Amino acid sequence: MIHPDTAPPDISTLGGLRASGYTKRTVKEEMRANLMRKLQTGEKIFPGVIGYDRTVIPQLQNAILSKHDIILLGLRGQAKSRIVRMLPRLLSEWTPVLKDTPLNEHPYDPLTKQGRELVEEYGDEAPIDWLPRSARYGEKLATPDTTIADLIGDIDPIKAANLRLTYADEEIIHFGIIPRTNRGIFAINELPDLQPRIQVGLLNIMEEQDIQIRGFNVRFPLDVMLVFSANPEDYTSRGNLITPLKDRIDSQIITHYPKTVDVGMAITDQEAWQDRSDGAQAMPVDVSIPYVFREIVEQIAFEARNSEYIDQKSGVSVRVTRAAMELLISAAERRSLINGEDTTSVRVSDLLHLAPAITGKVELVYEGEQEGAENVAYTLIGRAIRTVFTQYFPDPADKGGERERYADVLAWFTKNNNVRLNQDLSDAEYRSRLKAVDGLQEVVDEETSPGSEAQRMVMMEMVLEALHQNSLIGKEMSDDGQAYSDIMGSMLSSFGNGGFDEDDFDDDDFDMDDFQ
Repeated sequence: MIHPDTAPPDISTLGGLRASGYTKRTVKEEMRANLMRKLQTGEKIFPGVIGYDRTVIPQLQNAILSKHDIILLGLRGQAKSRIVRMLPRLLSEWTPVLKDTPLNEHPYDPLTKQGRELVEEYGDEAPIDWLPRSARYGEKLATPDTTIADLIGDIDPIKAANLRLTYADEEIIHFGIIPRTNRGIFAINELPDLQPRIQVGLLNIMEEQDIQIRGFNVRFPLDVMLVFSANPEDYTSRGNLITPLKDRIDSQIITHYPKTVDVGMAITDQEAWQDRSDGAQAMPVDVSIPYVFREIVEQIAFEARNSEYIDQKSGVSVRVTRAAMELLISAAERRSLINGEDTTSVRVSDLLHLAPAITGKVELVYEGEQEGAENVAYTLIGRAIRTVFTQYFPDPADKGGERERYADVLAWFTKNNNVRLNQDLSDAEYRSRLKAVDGLQEVVDEETSPGSEAQRMVMMEMVLEALHQNSLIGKEMSDDGQAYSDIMGSMLSSFGNGGFDEDDFDDDDFDMDDFQ
């Protein structure tokens, strides 16, 4: 809620308002004037909305300057609702209304019979109130059971009987949420979910300003800016926008996902809960998050948006990376609490805990369903690691000179050595096991510049995972962690003691997309 920065003007009557020189403006004129002032002063208009500075926000500002009704069209998790809820920032802090009238009526131009009688009876002494901008915003999530009565209004038969009035008398109307947001902004989220007959009811409000209730025409010149949000029509089978309504919405603005990893990282950094000093009785754990892990978390979303396993029409929300970052920190936090440590760094093995952040937020196509949601999540994590890894290290997939950088590490595994990295290893044991791998630390020190010993260990583990992702070493998963070993030994173990035949091997055994 936007709270007023100043007290309301000390004017309480219609006459006092006229004497002050107050002039009437429509809500769209008011928003246009306030936006013009903010643009001239360089004020931030949509704080916290990242990545739209040259796309969505200029289009939105142009629509407001044009006094348009607006629809934001985009996939899930593209800040549509956040943008809509920021629009009241463009309203004036206070606006005068006739006191105790149902439709926030302007003192100069009352709409209802109640308002007109108030002005006729009291004249310049008619009482007025000042409405804060936070009270001038209304919102409704469109659902299939939404009715015309909810949005526009209905006849109140009990009131008609008590007052002995006919149904044609406006006094017995129970107004819906849109008329009650008169002189403000009204938003409908997920507009296609409204039944077509309900969408038809919005047509007159947007063009003719007629409200028809139970066959009775009541003409109210409502002053409302209508804003809608929707997913693309081909995303949902639950409903569609009727063509006449689309035609009456002046500006359609297309939102989008972050176009670069850097923009996505900035959004995740802003949205994710990372500061864990929340006043809990237990001492908080200081969790270090190397920059490379922020890149990996964001790259997971980019991989998902290009994955053949994911239904791209449903989108991959930025909430995936927010939830993934929070789970990544919590995995490291939990491990430290178990081991009685007060500082730690996130590890590659902690990435296994990100699957719950992915599986519930993506919709799979048939191929993805065949793989299984959890396997798809691990595949996306593996692809993200492989993509980010080559920005810091030579590409193990290069069979030329770059793969030679890992010769000592690979040779160590061919000697029947393996390294097991349980998820709950203490930092000391974690370091000990990684340092036992010949040539591993040398690769990290020569190719990167770790800022601490903890970061060095994390990069060493990343080298092992990248070698596995490129099918150069094997990995066996268990409930408590993973073990890296020689690729041939890993394959042999999968055949048990029954021996094997070379015809049993095919390309599927070397699926580079598998995280497991």
